[in-house]
Amino acid sequence: MKFSQGLIILIIALLHMACQEASESPWTEDWKEEGEQFSGGDATISDESVNAFGHAAPNLTGDKDLQFVTGNSFFKRNWVTAPASTEDLDGLGPLFNARSCSSCHDLDGRGAPPLSPDEQPVSLLFRLSKPSPDIAWETIPDEHYGEQLNTLAILGIKPEGDVSVSYQEISGTYADGETYSLRKPNYAFKNLKYGAFSHDMMVSPRIAPQMIGLGLLEAIDEATLQSFADPDDANGDGISGRINYVEDRITQKKSIGRLGWKANQPSVRQQIASAFRGDIGITSSLFPEQPCASQDEDCLQSISGGEPELTEDILDRVTLYSETLAVPIRRNWNDAVVLQGKSLFNQSGCTSCHIATIKTGIHPDYPEFSDQTIHPYTDLLLHDMGEGLADGRPDGEASGTEWKTPPLWGIGLMHVVSGHTFLLHDGRARNMEEAILWHGGEAQKSQQAFVNMSKTEREAVLKFLESL
Repeated sequence: MKFSQGLIILIIALLHMACQEASESPWTEDWKEEGEQFSGGDATISDESVNAFGHAAPNLTGDKDLQFVTGNSFFKRNWVTAPASTEDLDGLGPLFNARSCSSCHDLDGRGAPPLSPDEQPVSLLFRLSKPSPDIAWETIPDEHYGEQLNTLAILGIKPEGDVSVSYQEISGTYADGETYSLRKPNYAFKNLKYGAFSHDMMVSPRIAPQMIGLGLLEAIDEATLQSFADPDDANGDGISGRINYVEDRITQKKSIGRLGWKANQPSVRQQIASAFRGDIGITSSLFPEQPCASQDEDCLQSISGGEPELTEDILDRVTLYSETLAVPIRRNWNDAVVLQGKSLFNQSGCTSCHIATIKTGIHPDYPEFSDQTIHPYTDLLLHDMGEGLADGRPDGEASGTEWKTPPLWGIGLMHVVSGHTFLLHDGRARNMEEAILWHGGEAQKSQQAFVNMSKTEREAVLKFLESL
């Protein structure tokens, strides 16, 4: 049977149209959202390189760009032992985990756990505390080790000890029969210089998070966060997000916690000051006390770099730098498979906690971040994530099974900036897939939905996350 040339051309055209319809199906068009690629609103930057997390928000005004540059220099600068000729940069320790902010937040990215049991953690720290004898959810510092295990110390002071991190593999199976393996961390504390841990010591591993978009998260107003919260699960969806109210050392009042793995800090400034003290041993006007345990006389009597050691000017500049880091633009946001993954992500209930679109309120210091439509994929609330991820340690009003929903913006560039894909609060997840599979508690239904997907659907969800 012979076909005319015109008929052949018609058949080819029809096939081309059919392929177009298959690749741009109605559900794909429905999930397109113009402007969603600008994750940080006007504070979005276009960069997919290793420096993607290190740019100032492009909409900064006045001399903030100059202050950003100087803040960056202090963020990267190593602190030294007192007394030193550089008086503004001395006071390291006496106990510490890092010599600079960038030691943990290299290129403003996410930290990684040790790669072997013999490697000491750098960007993975361990909060310590004991239960209060009076109030069930309160904690008190350990009299010998304080509030954080410090593995380094200045000359003449004994570091508190070492940590060995190992993993146990836990196998599982998807509904379609494909197997997977998760790794559960085990921590062994060795060479403890101030005695064995007490039987009631509570330990919480925390890995350094990425730094982007913090000022935008600060700009989300209280009413918006309260509208997300559903502590009693009034709508019956199984999600009961809670606000963590914490001490605000600036206002001397209880404030909404927004930052940290358990939303235990109310502002970037307080987070920065807390990290200077806990991680580097640098005191400030907000945290004037040295990071010494109450029974550690050598630490308490060591030489100070000033009272406080951190000047207000340096704190101002490092705070501005940390608040004004831009958010990278999304890639492939309108790709058909990405949009399919987006629809599956939504249908699985993931956006009940990872809220995609938020309108910021009025930022008191940065009008550039006010009234911005942003796409952080977080609600900044506490959620019970189940026993699998529990650290058993309260933090403010957060329980031992609760964690704050971390923002997902920038997650697809983590491997470029930080050179790895370790996720969750302790870096146990080796990639996004494992991070999803560790979800329990309130997120159990969403996790199960992912387990029940076909391989093609799971890959679409992961491709969507890689676009963020």
